Amino acid sequence: MKKMIFLVAAALIMASCTCNKDESVATPSNAEATMATIMNRKSVRSYTGEAVSDSTITLLLRAAMAAPSGRNIQPWHFVVLRDTSRYTAIFGEDNFNMPMFKASSAVVIFCADTTVTAPPRDNPQGEAVTRPNGLWRDDLGACTENFLLAVESMGLGAVWTALYPYPERFAPVKESLVLPDNVMPYCAVPIGVPTGDDQPKDKWKPERIHYNQW
Repeated sequence: MKKMIFLVAAALIMASCTCNKDESVATPSNAEATMATIMNRKSVRSYTGEAVSDSTITLLLRAAMAAPSGRNIQPWHFVVLRDTSRYTAIFGEDNFNMPMFKASSAVVIFCADTTVTAPPRDNPQGEAVTRPNGLWRDDLGACTENFLLAVESMGLGAVWTALYPYPERFAPVKESLVLPDNVMPYCAVPIGVPTGDDQPKDKWKPERIHYNQW
């Protein structure tokens, strides 16, 4: 498993460093690999307990930060948790995900700066002002999906567990991690080596597709 993760990580790093415009065009082989990753992605809730290295998590977060972002604001921040003794205080004593969190190698908290500091839209040369960023939820959704797809590509497992918009979930996280007022914890993603018990679901529904009109 560790060798496979290392090889995949090395390939991703090499691709990010050497790819040029011509080489970035999809070929049948990499298109098939991409589609396989997307179709095989699943919510993994069962872990072997084997550790996932910090370097692997860093690589996964590089993938997360490559997500599209409205006006390129990139509001995301991440808190990587490994100290399970703090989980009760962070997530709440009655959190039904606690056994899964503790069985994983790490839990990544995806957070968003809900504000943006920039010149007024009608005066690009004006003095910067701080205002709400109405796109942070969209950005964090794309960011989280990038992370989950990268996890799948490495043969690891993870699951998206929502914090926002549930106050009973995000409030203890925000307080325990001492997040700034303008930063919202969006979701908690446990990551680990999967047991293989969790399988992808077939979600293809052609009747949901409409052309030209409903």
